[in-house]
Amino acid sequence: MRADIHPTTYQAKVTCASCGTTWVTTSTKKELRVDVCSNCHPFYTGESAKMLDVEGQVDRFYKKLSARQSYVEQQKTREESTNVFNRSVDDLALTPRATEALKKAGVLTIGQVMEKLAEGDAALMAVNGFGQSAMTATKKKLRAMEIELPEPPKVEKAEESTEAAAE
Repeated sequence: MRADIHPTTYQAKVTCASCGTTWVTTSTKKELRVDVCSNCHPFYTGESAKMLDVEGQVDRFYKKLSARQSYVEQQKTREESTNVFNRSVDDLALTPRATEALKKAGVLTIGQVMEKLAEGDAALMAVNGFGQSAMTATKKKLRAMEIELPEPPKVEKAEESTEAAAE
């Protein structure tokens, strides 16, 4: 075996840059600095489930996620607050003649149109200037707005009423 081929060894002082822990070991250098040691590394401390947040990526992700959730909640409350029945008759986008006829008759909201329809088609047709084509268009628009149309009142047959009167 050749003499003097091995490097010089020292009792080196090792310092962790993260937590500041120091210890002594054998090395070819007098002093060593490490980024992470066994005292602060997540694998050894049991915090391996936590992510190392480099450059704030995790925080940015959670910030975007919370912003999205608050936006969705705002949209939901906005939809709930805008009651369809309180909206103007103009939102039905009927012909100008039909819209003006409804306004002159005092039917200003979609809720009032629905009340007239609940009385029967004849109640809405009785509005001066509101015809069959406007009635058809109104029902189409209401269905497009996903509003359930009321059932028209049941009209007794003339025969049944005359029989009841005869008895």
